[in-house]
Amino acid sequence: MPKPSSRLTLSELRGLILLTDAAVAGSSDIAEGVHRKVWDTLGAPPGKEAGRTRGVTGLAYQSVRGISRLLAQGANHLLQALEGQPDTSAASPRRTRLLAVLNGIVGDRLTAEANPLATRMALYRAPDEETEAMPAAAGKVLLLIHGLCMSEYAWEDAGEETVDYAAVLAGIGYTPLYLRYNSGRHVSHNGRELAALLEKALADRPGLALSVVAHSMGGLVLRSACHYARQAGMRWPERLQHMVFLGTPHHGAPLEQAGNYLEAVLGKLPHAAPWAGLARVRSAGITDLREGRLLDEDWQGWARFHHHRDTHAVLPLPEGVACFAVAAVVTAKPGALADRLLGDGLVPLQSALGQHHDPARALCFAPHRQQVCYGMHHMQLLSSPEVGRQLLAWLAAP
Repeated sequence: MPKPSSRLTLSELRGLILLTDAAVAGSSDIAEGVHRKVWDTLGAPPGKEAGRTRGVTGLAYQSVRGISRLLAQGANHLLQALEGQPDTSAASPRRTRLLAVLNGIVGDRLTAEANPLATRMALYRAPDEETEAMPAAAGKVLLLIHGLCMSEYAWEDAGEETVDYAAVLAGIGYTPLYLRYNSGRHVSHNGRELAALLEKALADRPGLALSVVAHSMGGLVLRSACHYARQAGMRWPERLQHMVFLGTPHHGAPLEQAGNYLEAVLGKLPHAAPWAGLARVRSAGITDLREGRLLDEDWQGWARFHHHRDTHAVLPLPEGVACFAVAAVVTAKPGALADRLLGDGLVPLQSALGQHHDPARALCFAPHRQQVCYGMHHMQLLSSPEVGRQLLAWLAAP
């Protein structure tokens, strides 16, 4: 068996070089933009292009970008020529986790540029053990879907005060399966791909029952997949028995909303306007979290980084599936302000439970299919003994 390695493969190294070149170009653009704004206040004549400087200064910035691009292209060609050599090392948890974070932040760009660092959606029997088919002996499959900037390693039992949901539910006959995906892509893109992936994986397993536990963004991807599967007349939703959402921002997450406001404020300040570009270094997946966007039409035709009124489509929970919601609150006791503003530290209580001031947008989780965990933060929802006991009770039911 290959020994796990934290080092990058040749293709991943090539991807990192291309990404570094893009970062150098972006940083240079910001610096030159600030320089240009200062010159504007002094009445200096503009450059040939908006945001560019003139003369020796402009040449210096242009040289930085040019040299970086030249070096990146040379290294890219060299590594492409070497990529045919086999890599006998296995992926390590550390490498997988680092790539998951990178994809969560700029995964849409990595995919658009065909960067080798882009994560490919796939099913896994266990962390870093990819599979194309459902487990042969399984009658009930438990699919676990991670959230933003994560991988299947997010579900691992991390200590004495945590539990492994896969192990807990294996006791009542569930065979675990994990989804890995590029969380920086639009939720709708991941939803479409997941729908097709499950249709293929379940095609030759007519008697298999499927239950899904999804954390955070993973719940949005799951809801999107159900929509596109039913729209396309796929058969796998007929096998879907349970959907459990752990801290899913059904109606958005304040941190992304705050990032959107920060960008808007920076853009209006004369010398700070170029720095607004830093606020745009966040993926399509992250901006989808602003209102919990699930479908293509929720973002198509909109300027992704502009603040606008929430007009995303209303998508109810799928019929015929037992749907459950688990929310967490960081404070030890209930409190209206903490529930509304803090929630689990990332997702407000109302958003995680699908509640909305507009009844037409509210998700109808039955009261006995909701759980609120106090004194718990967003990441603890991945391996909480309290949540594990509730999952056992819910998923044991037919």
